[in-house]
Amino acid sequence: MIERDDADRSYSERVIVLAPTMRDGDVTRRLLAEAGIDVAVCQGWRHAEELMHEGAGALMVTDAALADAGFAVLLNVLERQPAWSNLPVLALCRHGLEAPGLREARLRNLTVLDRPTSARVMVSAVRTALRGRRWQYQIRDQIDSLLRADRSLRQADQRKDEFLATLAHELRNPLAPIRTGLQLLASNPPRDEGQYKGVTEMMDRQMSQLLRLIDDLLEVSRISTGKLILQREPLDMRRVVEMALESCQPLIERGGHQLSVTLPDEELWVDGDLTRLAQSLSNLLNNAAKYTPDGGSIWVTLTRAGAQAVLTVRDSGVGVPQDMIGRVFDMFAQVNRSLERAQGGLGIGLALVRSLVTLHGGRVSAASAGPGLGSTFTIELPLAAEESAPAPLPAVEPEPAHPARILVVDDNDDAATSLAMLLSLSGHEVEVANSGPAALQTAASFLPQAVFCDVGMPGMDGHEFATRLRQDPRFATTLLVALTGWGSEEDKKRSRAAGFDEHLTKPASVDAVTALLARL
Repeated sequence: MIERDDADRSYSERVIVLAPTMRDGDVTRRLLAEAGIDVAVCQGWRHAEELMHEGAGALMVTDAALADAGFAVLLNVLERQPAWSNLPVLALCRHGLEAPGLREARLRNLTVLDRPTSARVMVSAVRTALRGRRWQYQIRDQIDSLLRADRSLRQADQRKDEFLATLAHELRNPLAPIRTGLQLLASNPPRDEGQYKGVTEMMDRQMSQLLRLIDDLLEVSRISTGKLILQREPLDMRRVVEMALESCQPLIERGGHQLSVTLPDEELWVDGDLTRLAQSLSNLLNNAAKYTPDGGSIWVTLTRAGAQAVLTVRDSGVGVPQDMIGRVFDMFAQVNRSLERAQGGLGIGLALVRSLVTLHGGRVSAASAGPGLGSTFTIELPLAAEESAPAPLPAVEPEPAHPARILVVDDNDDAATSLAMLLSLSGHEVEVANSGPAALQTAASFLPQAVFCDVGMPGMDGHEFATRLRQDPRFATTLLVALTGWGSEEDKKRSRAAGFDEHLTKPASVDAVTALLARL
Protein backbone atom coordinates (compact mmCIF):
# COMPACT_ATOMS: atom_id res chain seq x y z
CA MET A 1 0.00 0.00 0.00
CA ILE A 2 1.28 3.52 -0.84
CA GLU A 3 2.00 5.49 2.32
CA ARG A 4 1.36 9.20 2.40
CA ASP A 5 0.93 12.06 4.87
CA ASP A 6 -2.60 12.97 5.91
CA ALA A 7 -2.10 16.40 4.34
CA ASP A 8 -1.56 14.81 0.95
CA ARG A 9 -5.09 13.39 1.06
CA SER A 10 -6.67 16.79 0.27
CA TYR A 11 -6.64 17.97 -3.32
CA SER A 12 -5.16 21.45 -3.64
CA GLU A 13 -4.16 23.74 -6.52
CA ARG A 14 -2.68 26.43 -4.30
CA VAL A 15 0.63 27.78 -5.54
CA ILE A 16 3.13 28.40 -2.72
CA VAL A 17 5.51 31.23 -3.55
CA LEU A 18 8.71 31.37 -1.49
CA ALA A 19 10.04 34.89 -1.99
CA PRO A 20 12.25 36.31 0.76
CA THR A 21 12.14 39.67 -1.02
CA MET A 22 8.80 41.37 -0.34
CA ARG A 23 8.71 43.03 -3.76
CA ASP A 24 9.10 39.65 -5.53
CA GLY A 25 6.30 38.21 -3.46
CA ASP A 26 3.89 41.08 -4.10
CA VAL A 27 4.50 41.17 -7.85
CA THR A 28 4.17 37.39 -8.23
CA ARG A 29 0.97 37.30 -6.14
CA ARG A 30 -0.62 40.06 -8.22
CA LEU A 31 0.24 38.50 -11.59
CA LEU A 32 -1.04 35.04 -10.62
CA ALA A 33 -4.10 36.32 -8.77
CA GLU A 34 -5.16 38.33 -11.83
CA ALA A 35 -5.13 35.02 -13.75
CA GLY A 36 -7.44 33.45 -11.16
CA ILE A 37 -4.72 31.32 -9.53
CA ASP A 38 -4.78 30.67 -5.77
CA VAL A 39 -1.51 31.98 -4.30
CA ALA A 40 0.08 31.84 -0.86
CA VAL A 41 3.26 33.93 -0.44
CA CYS A 42 5.75 33.22 2.32
CA GLN A 43 9.09 34.83 3.04
CA GLY A 44 10.61 32.04 5.13
CA TRP A 45 11.19 28.37 4.41
CA ARG A 46 9.50 27.22 7.66
CA HIS A 47 6.23 28.82 6.60
CA ALA A 48 6.61 27.26 3.15
CA GLU A 49 7.16 23.84 4.70
CA GLU A 50 3.97 24.14 6.78
CA LEU A 51 1.93 25.13 3.73
CA MET A 52 3.36 22.26 1.68
CA HIS A 53 2.21 19.76 4.33
CA GLU A 54 -1.29 21.24 4.15
CA GLY A 55 -1.41 20.62 0.40
CA ALA A 56 0.00 22.35 -2.65
CA GLY A 57 -0.43 22.41 -6.41
CA ALA A 58 3.02 23.85 -7.12
CA LEU A 59 5.99 25.47 -5.39
CA MET A 60 7.52 28.64 -6.87
CA VAL A 61 10.88 29.84 -5.55
CA THR A 62 12.88 32.95 -6.43
CA ASP A 63 16.65 33.13 -6.81
CA ALA A 64 16.85 34.78 -3.42
CA ALA A 65 15.17 31.75 -1.86
CA LEU A 66 17.49 29.42 -3.75
CA ALA A 67 20.46 31.12 -2.14
CA ASP A 68 18.99 30.64 1.36
CA ALA A 69 20.36 27.70 3.38
CA GLY A 70 16.79 26.82 4.36
CA PHE A 71 16.05 25.72 0.79
CA ALA A 72 17.84 22.45 1.60
CA VAL A 73 15.09 21.72 4.13
CA LEU A 74 12.45 22.07 1.43
CA LEU A 75 14.46 19.73 -0.78
CA ASN A 76 14.28 17.12 1.99
CA VAL A 77 10.51 17.61 2.17
CA LEU A 78 10.26 17.04 -1.58
CA GLU A 79 12.37 13.90 -1.30
CA ARG A 80 9.91 12.46 1.25
CA GLN A 81 6.88 12.79 -1.03
CA PRO A 82 4.61 9.75 -1.40
CA ALA A 83 5.23 7.60 -4.46
CA TRP A 84 2.24 9.08 -6.30
CA SER A 85 3.27 12.70 -5.65
CA ASN A 86 5.73 14.76 -7.70
CA LEU A 87 5.14 18.37 -6.67
CA PRO A 88 6.00 20.77 -9.53
CA VAL A 89 8.73 23.30 -8.67
CA LEU A 90 9.06 26.53 -10.66
CA ALA A 91 12.31 28.46 -10.20
CA LEU A 92 12.49 32.17 -11.03
CA CYS A 93 16.21 32.89 -11.48
CA ARG A 94 18.69 34.69 -13.73
CA HIS A 95 21.18 31.86 -14.21
CA GLY A 96 18.93 28.92 -15.15
CA LEU A 97 20.08 25.52 -13.96
CA GLU A 98 23.43 27.03 -13.02
CA ALA A 99 21.76 29.06 -10.27
CA PRO A 100 23.01 28.33 -6.75
CA GLY A 101 20.77 25.75 -5.09
CA LEU A 102 19.58 24.14 -8.33
CA ARG A 103 22.86 22.70 -9.52
CA GLU A 104 22.84 19.87 -6.94
CA ALA A 105 19.09 19.83 -6.20
CA ARG A 106 18.23 16.98 -8.61
CA LEU A 107 14.53 17.86 -8.54
CA ARG A 108 12.23 15.45 -10.37
CA ASN A 109 9.68 17.99 -11.62
CA LEU A 110 11.46 21.31 -12.23
CA THR A 111 10.57 24.22 -14.52
CA VAL A 112 13.09 27.08 -14.77
CA LEU A 113 11.80 30.54 -15.71
CA ASP A 114 14.62 32.95 -16.65
CA ARG A 115 14.28 36.39 -15.16
CA PRO A 116 13.00 38.71 -16.25
CA THR A 117 9.99 36.77 -17.56
CA SER A 118 6.67 37.97 -18.92
CA ALA A 119 3.40 37.57 -17.05
CA ARG A 120 2.03 35.43 -19.91
CA VAL A 121 4.94 32.98 -19.72
CA MET A 122 4.71 32.77 -15.95
CA VAL A 123 0.95 32.15 -15.92
CA SER A 124 1.26 29.58 -18.72
CA ALA A 125 4.00 27.69 -16.86
CA VAL A 126 2.01 27.70 -13.61
CA ARG A 127 -1.14 26.43 -15.32
CA THR A 128 0.83 23.65 -17.01
CA ALA A 129 2.31 22.68 -13.66
CA LEU A 130 -1.15 22.66 -12.00
CA ARG A 131 -2.58 20.55 -14.80
CA GLY A 132 0.16 17.97 -14.24
CA ARG A 133 -0.47 18.10 -10.49
CA ARG A 134 -4.17 17.50 -11.11
CA TRP A 135 -3.30 14.33 -13.05
CA GLN A 136 -1.18 13.16 -10.12
CA TYR A 137 -4.17 13.43 -7.80
CA GLN A 138 -6.34 11.59 -10.32
CA ILE A 139 -3.78 8.81 -10.59
CA ARG A 140 -3.63 8.67 -6.78
CA ASP A 141 -7.42 8.26 -6.61
CA GLN A 142 -7.33 5.56 -9.27
CA ILE A 143 -4.62 3.71 -7.35
CA ASP A 144 -6.72 4.01 -4.18
CA SER A 145 -9.74 2.61 -6.02
CA LEU A 146 -7.70 -0.29 -7.35
CA LEU A 147 -6.30 -1.02 -3.90
CA ARG A 148 -9.77 -0.90 -2.35
CA ALA A 149 -11.11 -3.17 -5.09
CA ASP A 150 -8.21 -5.55 -4.55
CA ARG A 151 -8.87 -5.66 -0.80
CA SER A 152 -12.58 -6.21 -1.42
CA LEU A 153 -11.85 -9.03 -3.86
CA ARG A 154 -9.45 -10.65 -1.41
CA GLN A 155 -12.00 -10.39 1.40
CA ALA A 156 -14.77 -11.70 -0.85
CA ASP A 157 -12.55 -14.57 -1.93
CA GLN A 158 -11.79 -15.37 1.70
CA ARG A 159 -15.49 -15.23 2.62
CA LYS A 160 -16.27 -17.44 -0.38
CA ASP A 161 -13.73 -20.03 0.75
CA GLU A 162 -15.05 -19.93 4.31
CA PHE A 163 -18.63 -20.18 3.08
CA LEU A 164 -17.89 -23.13 0.78
CA ALA A 165 -16.06 -24.90 3.58
CA THR A 166 -19.00 -24.27 5.92
CA LEU A 167 -21.50 -25.36 3.27
CA ALA A 168 -19.61 -28.59 2.61
CA HIS A 169 -19.47 -29.23 6.35
CA GLU A 170 -23.17 -28.55 6.85
CA LEU A 171 -24.20 -30.71 3.90
CA ARG A 172 -22.07 -33.62 5.08
CA ASN A 173 -23.55 -33.42 8.59
CA PRO A 174 -27.07 -34.57 7.58
CA LEU A 175 -25.85 -36.71 4.68
CA ALA A 176 -23.75 -38.89 6.96
CA PRO A 177 -26.65 -40.16 9.15
CA ILE A 178 -28.88 -40.49 6.08
CA ARG A 179 -26.34 -42.74 4.43
CA THR A 180 -25.81 -44.68 7.67
CA GLY A 181 -29.57 -45.13 8.00
CA LEU A 182 -29.82 -46.46 4.48
CA GLN A 183 -27.02 -48.91 5.14
CA LEU A 184 -28.75 -50.05 8.34
CA LEU A 185 -32.01 -50.64 6.50
CA ALA A 186 -30.25 -52.49 3.69
CA SER A 187 -27.77 -54.70 5.55
CA ASN A 188 -29.35 -55.14 8.96
CA PRO A 189 -33.13 -54.69 8.80
CA PRO A 190 -34.56 -53.43 12.13
CA ARG A 191 -36.00 -56.18 14.28
CA ASP A 192 -39.07 -54.30 15.42
CA GLU A 193 -41.31 -51.49 14.30
CA GLY A 194 -39.95 -49.07 16.88
CA GLN A 195 -36.39 -49.48 15.66
CA TYR A 196 -37.50 -49.08 12.05
CA LYS A 197 -39.45 -45.95 12.95
CA GLY A 198 -36.47 -44.49 14.81
CA VAL A 199 -34.20 -44.91 11.79
CA THR A 200 -36.68 -43.45 9.33
CA GLU A 201 -37.52 -40.50 11.61
CA MET A 202 -33.81 -39.74 11.99
CA MET A 203 -33.37 -39.78 8.21
CA ASP A 204 -36.42 -37.54 7.78
CA ARG A 205 -35.04 -35.02 10.31
CA GLN A 206 -31.71 -34.87 8.54
CA MET A 207 -33.41 -34.50 5.16
CA SER A 208 -35.42 -31.58 6.58
CA GLN A 209 -32.14 -30.00 7.69
CA LEU A 210 -30.77 -30.33 4.16
CA LEU A 211 -33.88 -28.74 2.69
CA ARG A 212 -33.74 -25.89 5.21
CA LEU A 213 -30.16 -25.08 4.20
CA ILE A 214 -31.12 -25.04 0.53
CA ASP A 215 -34.24 -22.96 1.15
CA ASP A 216 -32.24 -20.39 3.14
CA LEU A 217 -29.75 -20.04 0.29
CA LEU A 218 -32.55 -19.57 -2.23
CA GLU A 219 -34.28 -16.99 -0.03
CA VAL A 220 -31.07 -14.97 0.24
CA SER A 221 -30.71 -15.02 -3.54
CA ARG A 222 -34.32 -13.93 -4.12
CA ILE A 223 -34.12 -11.09 -1.61
CA SER A 224 -30.74 -9.80 -2.81
CA THR A 225 -31.97 -9.71 -6.43
CA GLY A 226 -35.33 -8.16 -5.53
CA LYS A 227 -37.28 -11.17 -6.79
CA LEU A 228 -39.05 -12.05 -3.56
CA ILE A 229 -42.73 -11.08 -3.69
CA LEU A 230 -44.67 -10.92 -0.44
CA GLN A 231 -48.16 -12.45 -0.43
CA ARG A 232 -49.70 -9.86 1.89
CA GLU A 233 -53.00 -10.28 3.70
CA PRO A 234 -54.63 -9.04 6.92
CA LEU A 235 -52.92 -11.26 9.46
CA ASP A 236 -53.30 -11.83 13.19
CA MET A 237 -49.79 -12.06 14.63
CA ARG A 238 -50.94 -14.78 17.04
CA ARG A 239 -51.38 -17.01 14.00
CA VAL A 240 -47.76 -16.31 13.00
CA VAL A 241 -46.58 -17.43 16.45
CA GLU A 242 -48.65 -20.63 16.32
CA MET A 243 -47.34 -21.54 12.86
CA ALA A 244 -43.71 -20.91 13.82
CA LEU A 245 -43.99 -22.86 17.07
CA GLU A 246 -45.44 -25.82 15.21
CA SER A 247 -42.42 -26.02 12.89
CA CYS A 248 -39.84 -25.50 15.68
CA GLN A 249 -41.37 -27.79 18.29
CA PRO A 250 -39.32 -30.89 17.37
CA LEU A 251 -35.99 -29.02 17.73
CA ILE A 252 -37.05 -27.48 21.04
CA GLU A 253 -38.19 -30.86 22.39
CA ARG A 254 -34.94 -32.56 21.37
CA GLY A 255 -33.01 -30.01 23.42
CA GLY A 256 -35.29 -30.46 26.42
CA HIS A 257 -35.88 -26.69 26.53
CA GLN A 258 -38.55 -25.13 28.70
CA LEU A 259 -40.73 -23.06 26.36
CA SER A 260 -42.93 -20.27 27.69
CA VAL A 261 -45.33 -18.49 25.30
CA THR A 262 -47.26 -15.34 26.21
CA LEU A 263 -49.90 -14.14 23.75
CA PRO A 264 -52.36 -11.26 24.14
CA ASP A 265 -56.09 -11.83 24.31
CA GLU A 266 -56.65 -9.21 21.61
CA GLU A 267 -56.00 -9.66 17.92
CA LEU A 268 -52.92 -7.86 16.59
CA TRP A 269 -53.46 -7.34 12.87
CA VAL A 270 -50.63 -6.62 10.46
CA ASP A 271 -50.47 -6.46 6.69
CA GLY A 272 -48.09 -9.34 6.13
CA ASP A 273 -47.09 -12.58 4.47
CA LEU A 274 -47.90 -15.44 6.85
CA THR A 275 -45.24 -17.77 5.45
CA ARG A 276 -42.45 -15.18 5.55
CA LEU A 277 -43.26 -13.85 9.01
CA ALA A 278 -43.55 -17.37 10.41
CA GLN A 279 -40.23 -18.16 8.74
CA SER A 280 -38.66 -15.13 10.46
CA LEU A 281 -39.91 -16.20 13.89
CA SER A 282 -38.88 -19.81 13.20
CA ASN A 283 -35.36 -18.66 12.46
CA LEU A 284 -35.23 -16.80 15.77
CA LEU A 285 -36.57 -19.82 17.64
CA ASN A 286 -34.15 -22.18 15.89
CA ASN A 287 -31.34 -19.77 16.77
CA ALA A 288 -32.43 -19.73 20.42
CA ALA A 289 -32.59 -23.53 20.52
CA LYS A 290 -29.13 -23.88 18.95
CA TYR A 291 -27.44 -21.50 21.34
CA THR A 292 -29.22 -22.60 24.50
CA PRO A 293 -27.75 -25.61 26.33
CA ASP A 294 -30.04 -28.62 26.79
CA GLY A 295 -32.65 -28.00 29.45
CA GLY A 296 -32.46 -24.21 29.13
CA SER A 297 -35.38 -21.80 28.81
CA ILE A 298 -36.91 -19.96 25.85
CA TRP A 299 -39.56 -17.26 26.20
CA VAL A 300 -41.78 -16.03 23.35
CA THR A 301 -43.85 -12.91 23.97
CA LEU A 302 -46.26 -10.99 21.71
CA THR A 303 -47.50 -7.58 22.85
CA ARG A 304 -48.83 -4.29 21.52
CA ALA A 305 -46.70 -1.14 21.91
CA GLY A 306 -48.59 1.84 20.52
CA ALA A 307 -49.00 1.26 16.78
CA GLN A 308 -46.54 -1.64 16.78
CA ALA A 309 -46.84 -5.38 17.25
CA VAL A 310 -43.78 -6.40 19.29
CA LEU A 311 -42.59 -10.00 19.18
CA THR A 312 -39.67 -11.05 21.40
CA VAL A 313 -37.72 -14.29 21.65
CA ARG A 314 -35.57 -14.53 24.78
CA ASP A 315 -33.35 -17.41 25.83
CA SER A 316 -31.04 -18.43 28.65
CA GLY A 317 -28.31 -19.46 26.25
CA VAL A 318 -24.71 -18.55 25.55
CA GLY A 319 -25.44 -14.87 24.92
CA VAL A 320 -23.79 -12.51 22.45
CA PRO A 321 -20.52 -10.63 23.03
CA GLN A 322 -20.95 -6.86 22.86
CA ASP A 323 -18.67 -6.59 19.84
CA MET A 324 -21.00 -8.93 17.92
CA ILE A 325 -24.34 -7.28 18.74
CA GLY A 326 -24.11 -4.96 15.77
CA ARG A 327 -23.08 -7.76 13.40
CA VAL A 328 -25.31 -10.71 14.26
CA PHE A 329 -27.66 -9.85 11.38
CA ASP A 330 -24.85 -9.69 8.82
CA MET A 331 -24.61 -12.40 6.18
CA PHE A 332 -22.60 -15.45 7.30
CA ALA A 333 -22.03 -13.98 10.77
CA GLN A 334 -21.58 -16.65 13.44
CA VAL A 335 -21.28 -15.78 17.12
CA ASN A 336 -19.78 -19.10 18.16
CA ARG A 337 -18.54 -20.94 15.10
CA SER A 338 -17.84 -24.22 16.89
CA LEU A 339 -21.30 -24.35 18.46
CA GLU A 340 -23.00 -23.22 15.27
CA ARG A 341 -21.34 -25.94 13.27
CA ALA A 342 -22.17 -28.52 15.89
CA GLN A 343 -25.84 -27.61 15.56
CA GLY A 344 -25.85 -26.93 11.83
CA GLY A 345 -26.18 -23.65 9.98
CA LEU A 346 -24.61 -21.31 7.48
CA GLY A 347 -24.86 -18.08 9.44
CA ILE A 348 -27.59 -16.65 7.21
CA GLY A 349 -30.71 -17.23 9.32
CA LEU A 350 -30.60 -13.88 11.14
CA ALA A 351 -29.72 -12.05 7.93
CA LEU A 352 -32.90 -13.52 6.43
CA VAL A 353 -34.91 -12.36 9.44
CA ARG A 354 -33.71 -8.78 9.03
CA SER A 355 -34.42 -8.78 5.28
CA LEU A 356 -37.91 -10.26 5.61
CA VAL A 357 -38.89 -7.99 8.50
CA THR A 358 -37.58 -4.95 6.63
CA LEU A 359 -39.67 -5.89 3.59
CA HIS A 360 -42.69 -5.72 5.92
CA GLY A 361 -41.77 -2.20 7.03
CA GLY A 362 -40.57 -3.39 10.43
CA ARG A 363 -37.30 -3.70 12.28
CA VAL A 364 -35.47 -6.38 14.25
CA SER A 365 -32.92 -5.89 17.00
CA ALA A 366 -30.74 -7.97 19.30
CA ALA A 367 -29.67 -7.50 22.91
CA SER A 368 -27.57 -9.48 25.36
CA ALA A 369 -26.03 -8.83 28.76
CA GLY A 370 -22.97 -10.76 27.62
CA PRO A 371 -21.59 -14.28 27.23
CA GLY A 372 -23.53 -16.86 29.24
CA LEU A 373 -26.37 -14.45 30.03
CA GLY A 374 -28.78 -15.24 27.21
CA SER A 375 -30.05 -13.18 24.30
CA THR A 376 -33.19 -11.30 23.33
CA PHE A 377 -34.32 -10.73 19.75
CA THR A 378 -37.17 -8.32 19.07
CA ILE A 379 -39.30 -7.92 15.95
CA GLU A 380 -41.41 -4.75 15.63
CA LEU A 381 -44.06 -4.56 12.91
CA PRO A 382 -46.51 -1.74 12.15
CA LEU A 383 -50.07 -2.64 13.03
CA ALA A 384 -52.61 -2.47 10.22
CA ALA A 385 -55.87 -0.55 10.39
CA GLU A 386 -58.49 -2.37 12.43
CA GLU A 387 -59.70 -5.34 10.42
CA SER A 388 -62.44 -7.78 11.19
CA ALA A 389 -61.22 -11.33 11.31
CA PRO A 390 -62.01 -13.30 8.16
CA ALA A 391 -64.79 -15.76 8.57
CA PRO A 392 -63.25 -19.08 9.58
CA LEU A 393 -63.38 -21.71 6.89
CA PRO A 394 -64.90 -25.03 7.85
CA ALA A 395 -62.30 -27.72 8.34
CA VAL A 396 -62.31 -30.12 5.43
CA GLU A 397 -60.50 -33.41 5.60
CA PRO A 398 -58.60 -34.08 2.37
CA GLU A 399 -60.14 -36.90 0.43
CA PRO A 400 -57.86 -39.83 -0.33
CA ALA A 401 -56.70 -39.96 -3.93
CA HIS A 402 -58.44 -42.56 -6.06
CA PRO A 403 -56.22 -44.92 -8.06
CA ALA A 404 -55.15 -43.21 -11.27
CA ARG A 405 -52.86 -43.64 -14.26
CA ILE A 406 -49.76 -41.53 -13.65
CA LEU A 407 -46.78 -40.84 -15.88
CA VAL A 408 -43.47 -39.84 -14.23
CA VAL A 409 -40.97 -38.09 -16.52
CA ASP A 410 -37.41 -37.46 -15.35
CA ASP A 411 -33.99 -37.95 -16.94
CA ASN A 412 -32.70 -38.94 -13.48
CA ASP A 413 -33.70 -42.58 -13.40
CA ASP A 414 -33.33 -42.91 -9.62
CA ALA A 415 -35.61 -39.92 -9.02
CA ALA A 416 -38.22 -41.21 -11.47
CA THR A 417 -38.15 -44.79 -10.19
CA SER A 418 -38.37 -43.84 -6.51
CA LEU A 419 -41.37 -41.55 -7.12
CA ALA A 420 -43.03 -44.25 -9.21
CA MET A 421 -42.55 -46.78 -6.39
CA LEU A 422 -44.06 -44.35 -3.88
CA LEU A 423 -47.08 -43.71 -6.09
CA SER A 424 -47.52 -47.44 -6.76
CA LEU A 425 -47.69 -48.11 -3.00
CA SER A 426 -50.77 -45.84 -2.96
CA GLY A 427 -52.48 -48.03 -5.57
CA HIS A 428 -51.76 -45.94 -8.65
CA GLU A 429 -50.78 -47.38 -12.02
CA VAL A 430 -47.48 -45.72 -12.93
CA GLU A 431 -45.30 -45.56 -16.03
CA VAL A 432 -41.83 -43.99 -16.22
CA ALA A 433 -40.13 -42.15 -19.09
CA ASN A 434 -36.61 -40.68 -18.99
CA SER A 435 -36.88 -38.15 -21.83
CA GLY A 436 -39.38 -35.82 -23.45
CA PRO A 437 -39.79 -37.78 -26.72
CA ALA A 438 -40.15 -41.08 -24.81
CA ALA A 439 -42.75 -39.47 -22.55
CA LEU A 440 -44.82 -38.30 -25.53
CA GLN A 441 -44.81 -41.85 -26.96
CA THR A 442 -45.75 -43.36 -23.59
CA ALA A 443 -48.51 -40.82 -23.04
CA ALA A 444 -50.06 -41.61 -26.46
CA SER A 445 -50.64 -45.23 -25.48
CA PHE A 446 -50.91 -45.01 -21.68
CA LEU A 447 -53.27 -41.98 -21.60
CA PRO A 448 -52.24 -40.80 -18.12
CA GLN A 449 -54.62 -38.85 -15.92
CA ALA A 450 -51.71 -37.08 -14.25
CA VAL A 451 -48.10 -36.36 -15.27
CA PHE A 452 -45.23 -35.43 -12.96
CA CYS A 453 -42.48 -34.02 -15.16
CA ASP A 454 -38.98 -32.74 -14.51
CA VAL A 455 -38.18 -29.41 -16.21
CA GLY A 456 -34.41 -29.46 -16.70
CA MET A 457 -34.06 -32.40 -19.09
CA PRO A 458 -31.56 -32.48 -21.97
CA GLY A 459 -32.87 -32.25 -25.50
CA MET A 460 -36.60 -31.70 -25.12
CA ASP A 461 -37.01 -30.04 -21.74
CA GLY A 462 -40.09 -30.16 -19.57
CA HIS A 463 -41.55 -26.92 -20.92
CA GLU A 464 -41.43 -28.14 -24.51
CA PHE A 465 -42.89 -31.50 -23.46
CA ALA A 466 -45.79 -29.79 -21.65
CA THR A 467 -46.51 -27.50 -24.62
CA ARG A 468 -46.56 -30.39 -27.08
CA LEU A 469 -48.64 -32.56 -24.76
CA ARG A 470 -51.27 -29.84 -24.38
CA GLN A 471 -51.57 -29.61 -28.18
CA ASP A 472 -53.18 -33.08 -28.12
CA PRO A 473 -56.88 -32.67 -27.25
CA ARG A 474 -56.81 -35.94 -25.31
CA PHE A 475 -54.63 -34.27 -22.65
CA ALA A 476 -56.42 -30.95 -22.37
CA THR A 477 -57.61 -31.75 -18.82
CA THR A 478 -54.73 -33.97 -17.72
CA LEU A 479 -53.20 -32.86 -14.41
CA LEU A 480 -49.73 -31.71 -15.42
CA VAL A 481 -47.29 -31.04 -12.58
CA ALA A 482 -43.78 -29.63 -12.93
CA LEU A 483 -41.53 -31.39 -10.40
CA THR A 484 -38.16 -29.65 -10.45
CA GLY A 485 -35.33 -28.16 -8.44
CA TRP A 486 -36.05 -24.71 -9.90
CA GLY A 487 -38.48 -22.87 -7.63
CA SER A 488 -38.39 -19.09 -8.17
CA GLU A 489 -41.47 -17.06 -9.13
CA GLU A 490 -40.08 -16.72 -12.67
CA ASP A 491 -39.74 -20.51 -12.88
CA LYS A 492 -43.34 -20.95 -11.78
CA LYS A 493 -44.56 -18.42 -14.35
CA ARG A 494 -42.68 -20.23 -17.12
CA SER A 495 -44.25 -23.51 -16.04
CA ARG A 496 -47.76 -22.07 -16.16
CA ALA A 497 -47.07 -20.50 -19.56
CA ALA A 498 -45.91 -23.89 -20.90
CA GLY A 499 -49.11 -25.61 -19.77
CA PHE A 500 -48.35 -26.99 -16.32
CA ASP A 501 -51.15 -26.85 -13.76
CA GLU A 502 -48.85 -26.92 -10.73
CA HIS A 503 -45.17 -26.39 -9.90
CA LEU A 504 -43.55 -28.39 -7.08
CA THR A 505 -39.92 -28.11 -6.02
CA LYS A 506 -37.89 -31.24 -5.38
CA PRO A 507 -38.07 -33.14 -3.18
CA ALA A 508 -41.84 -32.79 -2.98
CA SER A 509 -43.52 -34.08 0.16
CA VAL A 510 -45.89 -37.02 0.04
CA ASP A 511 -48.65 -34.77 1.39
CA ALA A 512 -48.21 -32.28 -1.46
CA VAL A 513 -48.34 -35.01 -4.11
CA THR A 514 -51.34 -36.67 -2.45
CA ALA A 515 -53.22 -33.35 -2.24
CA LEU A 516 -52.74 -32.76 -5.98
CA LEU A 517 -53.86 -36.25 -6.91
CA ALA A 518 -56.97 -35.85 -4.73
CA ARG A 519 -58.14 -33.27 -7.27
CA LEU A 520 -58.57 -36.05 -9.82
